[in-house]
Amino acid sequence: MSQNGVTQSDKAMLELLAPAGFHVAVRVGFAFPEYEWNTLPLAWVHLYTRDALMLHDPVTRWVYENVGQVKWSELVADDPKGVLALASTYDLRFGAAVCVMNEDEPGIRTYGTFARDDRDFTADEMKALYDCLRDLHQTESIDIALTSAELETLVMIRDGLLTKEIAYELSISENAVKQRLRNAKTKLQARTTTHAVALAERRGLFRMT
Repeated sequence: MSQNGVTQSDKAMLELLAPAGFHVAVRVGFAFPEYEWNTLPLAWVHLYTRDALMLHDPVTRWVYENVGQVKWSELVADDPKGVLALASTYDLRFGAAVCVMNEDEPGIRTYGTFARDDRDFTADEMKALYDCLRDLHQTESIDIALTSAELETLVMIRDGLLTKEIAYELSISENAVKQRLRNAKTKLQARTTTHAVALAERRGLFRMT
């Protein structure tokens, strides 16, 4: 098992099915995924980010409004800005999108967009993509081992306290507070402190304090 619960067989299968690249976001809540994986061409990622193409992307719109799987070719009519046509100039000519959710976790979704440059996806390949994302969505992949001190500090951040205020409340230095937050972010595989708080909340860790 590799980092984030993604196995080498997952990686090999997705690279085989989507040789032009893919973007997978696992267990996305209000803002952040628990982890994501992007192998799309860097030039396309740069353009997509620079020009805020996400706002006009029919694939992004579809995964936030639907569950299941769809081919990009089925979304062309919903692409007035020509995002998919533009993607094809970066060898992203054929694609598929998949979104998975569980009824008992409303608002938490795992989604992916997958691309080829040679042909469209077959029905069996679409099913394989869906099955892979379903498994990733259901996997409790992060090994949580936060100390009580790290959890206490995250709770105080959640409650709106600043680093210096936490240091005063706990009678420790600001550097000690920052180290606790760094440790928590590393263990939770979070990008920011806000992300770490969101992950801890989602995992129910604050109920342990």
